Amino acid sequence: MRGYGLHRLLASGAELLGPGRVRGTLLDLGDFPGLVDGAGRVLGEVYRLDDPELLAVLDRAEGYNFDRHRATVTLATGRRTRAWIYRYRGRRDRAVPIPDGDYRRAHPRPAAR
Repeated sequence: MRGYGLHRLLASGAELLGPGRVRGTLLDLGDFPGLVDGAGRVLGEVYRLDDPELLAVLDRAEGYNFDRHRATVTLATGRRTRAWIYRYRGRRDRAVPIPDGDYRRAHPRPAAR
């Protein structure tokens, strides 16, 4: 998402379509979130990739604890679409659930100056 660590990878090769949500549970893993199966909803941002090679870059950046999957995402307009998401498959012993699925609310970033 904008303002967070890996967003820099999207800056030059992707177009923000807007906010979206997907079914699941969001875990606070400390420095980053992790999406896992669950009955809740997780909020995020949806992007259209201009460069298909960007997927391989994102896969490497996400690392071995995350698997890329296709999922149905609901955009803010209510329109549903298929998109790639990353599901967390690593250790959960120190993970803290984020009940509302909103990482930005749980870990706000200061506004840019």
